[in-house]
Amino acid sequence: MQKAVAGSRMALDILTLYLVASLVAALLGGMLLFFWRHERIAALGWWGAAYLLGGASIAIWALAGASLPRWTELALTMCGFVACGMVWNAARVFHGRRTIWPGILAGAALWSVAGLLLPDTSKLRVVAGAAIVAAYAAATAAALWSERRKAMQSRWPAIAIPAMHGLALMLPILLGDFVLGDDAALSSRSGWVSAFAIELVLYAVGTVFIVFLLVSERVVTAHKTAASIDPLTGLFNRRGFAELTSRMIEREDLAARPVTVLLFDIDHFKAVNDTFGHAAGDEILKLFGTVLVHTLRVTDIVGRIGGEEFAAMLPCGVEEAVVAAERVRATFANAGVQIDGIPAATSVSIGVAGRAPGMDVNALLAVADRALYRAKREGRNRVEVAPAEPSSPGQQQLQTAQAAVRQPTVVHQFDKLSA
Repeated sequence: MQKAVAGSRMALDILTLYLVASLVAALLGGMLLFFWRHERIAALGWWGAAYLLGGASIAIWALAGASLPRWTELALTMCGFVACGMVWNAARVFHGRRTIWPGILAGAALWSVAGLLLPDTSKLRVVAGAAIVAAYAAATAAALWSERRKAMQSRWPAIAIPAMHGLALMLPILLGDFVLGDDAALSSRSGWVSAFAIELVLYAVGTVFIVFLLVSERVVTAHKTAASIDPLTGLFNRRGFAELTSRMIEREDLAARPVTVLLFDIDHFKAVNDTFGHAAGDEILKLFGTVLVHTLRVTDIVGRIGGEEFAAMLPCGVEEAVVAAERVRATFANAGVQIDGIPAATSVSIGVAGRAPGMDVNALLAVADRALYRAKREGRNRVEVAPAEPSSPGQQQLQTAQAAVRQPTVVHQFDKLSA
């Protein structure tokens, strides 16, 4: 009698744990779907739906598992495996990958085969079910690991949690059924089930915590990127260009390699705006941005640093940079642009400046700016190279200050020339 009461208490405890796990999964799933509706992040929708589906299947199985027909129990278990597949797919979708429905449904399909071929009391049936869930957990960790090139602080916990979940599933089977033997497995099975129910709750809460860390980091990264990108052309703005070029200068200095800056100014741009309107002017700016991206190399840093003024930093010497500048000038001049059926001349003036030792970005742009002004003065649609200048810290500060003071005047002169 005492054994029966103890068994009933253990069954009640396990039932309570699974009901708590299903309730936690439902609450977390609803919260994820709520944020999905507001943030429109597809991965949140997948995660939320997976939690609701998995929680519902666990709750139904826990409440009526003993009285359910075999086919109903099999279907509920298959729903749980589909939920595991949806969690794996959410990790893929979060990193911009496509949905793979065969992969989502593969675990349920394998379990249906195992359910038909193996009896309910078969040890292999238990192993197969745990192995499917562990495989999905490992696949989820692998999907996050494949994005290791992205500097995300929460990447390691995001990989460790599903990996530990898979280990928690397989460990009792390996220790209980294969190491300890059948008798030990039977005596400790209720303990394993209770531990797994607790681990399931912790896994659900921990996973959602990691999900929100990942989403938060992505939002912060998106805001930082938006602050460094010109929305019209998709190139770096002045801030983004300055940050990246400073890093390039540091890197190339360590390797004792040269750096050259190209400064571009679209000729007669004000006349385009006055004649055809600002919408046409925006199209010219986007066209020139496209020309820069497709003409220069991937290793070159390109940005729009003013109205019609663009800049590029190339990790090479002046001679090689002049060849690249001529290629940009010729490509833009031969673009064959027509606005409302009227041919529009497209040309650009370019100033080239090689970096002297100790020269920072602003000082280098100031030297290139003088070469650009000379290209404008000499007739536009041409490339001018600034003479090599030795640079000391004092000269560098002077050049930077002159650039800051002279910039409004130079822009005003460019407007007059364009008119």
